[in-house]
Amino acid sequence: MSGGMLQGKVALVTGGSRGIGRAIALAFAEAGADVAICHLGDAERAATLVQAITAHGRRGFAQEADVADPAATRAFAAAAEAALGPTEILVNNAGINIRGPFESISEETYDRVIDVHVKGMFFMAQAVYPGMVARGRGRIINIASQLAFKGGPNITPYVTAKAAIVGFTRSLAWEAAPKGIQVNAIAPGPIETDLTRARGPEWKAMIEGSILAGRLGRPEEIAATALLLAGPGGDYYVGATLSPNGGDIMH
Repeated sequence: MSGGMLQGKVALVTGGSRGIGRAIALAFAEAGADVAICHLGDAERAATLVQAITAHGRRGFAQEADVADPAATRAFAAAAEAALGPTEILVNNAGINIRGPFESISEETYDRVIDVHVKGMFFMAQAVYPGMVARGRGRIINIASQLAFKGGPNITPYVTAKAAIVGFTRSLAWEAAPKGIQVNAIAPGPIETDLTRARGPEWKAMIEGSILAGRLGRPEEIAATALLLAGPGGDYYVGATLSPNGGDIMH
């Protein structure tokens, strides 16, 4: 059975069925939280995650939702609250990356990447924010990327979106903090996930050869940062962007 710093809390994690989102959901459950996730076309892994959350003695909930659709995010937030209770912690994790040289990026590609990251994050936060304001407390954690600071070739929509997440975090923090809600971001470095594994061994070797830590990060290491921001240890973080990145960029 679970016990810990998030005992009895209710957390929402978007894009929670795999990778960093999954690791965060499990870390929160281990710390005592009930956890709702949304996913897009990943029902089998979402169901497995709910089973794992239940195995920790907590309640889990999963629903399919395209976060680029504000109606879908509102429906997910409402369904999660009906199943688990009011949301006290939100992790905006859902993301997408469509690569290509700048001159080849279509409006459709641009819109999809920006809508998933920025529009999705904005309106997912808006869906749970009034309840947090009414209760006088809450945590919103947005997953950015160290690429927001570093940049990179052939990923201009992605980097644009991740930089917007940092700006959104800082701006909302000004409004939210006086209401008892802390808004922060995490900007991970290169992490070992399905997405990075798909880039192949040559890419991995290149990254590991250039990064000071000498390896890719693990999803669990990003989850540890989320746990810090979600729990009592995060009480003095307001509008911050923490960047566990193995020394890939220092700021």
